[in-house]
Amino acid sequence: MKERPRICDYGDSSYRQDFWEGRGRDYEDAVERRVLAKLLPPAGERLLEIGAGFGRITNEYRMFRQIVLLDYSLEQLQYARGRFGDEGYLYVAADAYQMPFRKGTFDAATMIRVIHHFEDLPTVLAQIEGVLSDKANFILEYANKRNLKAMLRHLLGLNAWNPYTLSPVEFVELNFNFHPEYIERQVRDCGFELRTTIPVSWLRLGLIKRALPTGLLVRLDAALQGTGWRLSPSVFLDLRLKKGSGTEVVAASSDPLTFLKCPLTGSQLRREGDALVTRSGLRWGIKQGVFDFRQPLN
Repeated sequence: MKERPRICDYGDSSYRQDFWEGRGRDYEDAVERRVLAKLLPPAGERLLEIGAGFGRITNEYRMFRQIVLLDYSLEQLQYARGRFGDEGYLYVAADAYQMPFRKGTFDAATMIRVIHHFEDLPTVLAQIEGVLSDKANFILEYANKRNLKAMLRHLLGLNAWNPYTLSPVEFVELNFNFHPEYIERQVRDCGFELRTTIPVSWLRLGLIKRALPTGLLVRLDAALQGTGWRLSPSVFLDLRLKKGSGTEVVAASSDPLTFLKCPLTGSQLRREGDALVTRSGLRWGIKQGVFDFRQPLN
């Protein structure tokens, strides 16, 4: 029996305050938003933001009629709900290895600064493929092990790992860096067509970020993105699902029961108060407006 993959749970951690707010990452945030604006379609029905956390970049998806924020952390999603409310948004706490969505639910998905927490890429990518409609857009960002800094450290004998090998490296528990060829092979094996590669965050060094204003850093980064060289610490992939099975996107609806399903049985759900219930009586909680599919109530 295959062992269940480990799960990275930010829970009620202070990740937002400790990593983003006032922590000198305005440049990285601005670069990622600019790339998203370039890659996102002008309009759409429903987008899945995988690993949405506290909703740092959720407001970039406003061209979609409905946005579903998926994360394992209930607390992070509750914070996001306090920011965005419920109109046009849905909040789902779930294991990305077992997504509670029907086939064809989404015509777009994003996974930014998240895939490095997954040790079983084929499974999570297959889950994403399964909930997307035909020709859906998927924007994926990954941490690149073959970046310039890692290559220099390897040359000087300072790395404990080789940036040129294809296998992922777990440099901290449940934090993986990936070789570009490994990632591209994985997404192609799951039925995605690679349309564009954008290497970003070229200037992610404290000394440079302190010396230059954010606007200039973003412009310089945009110039380096044009090289297409996959040597930066972060890489965006613009993917299109090839599928071709005739799976049309489930139209945006105010009723989440039109596209939610039990992640364990795949069966339909009905609402009873603050719970979603299967025909067999399996119950899933609804906690402060967040659908909680991490563990059943019974």
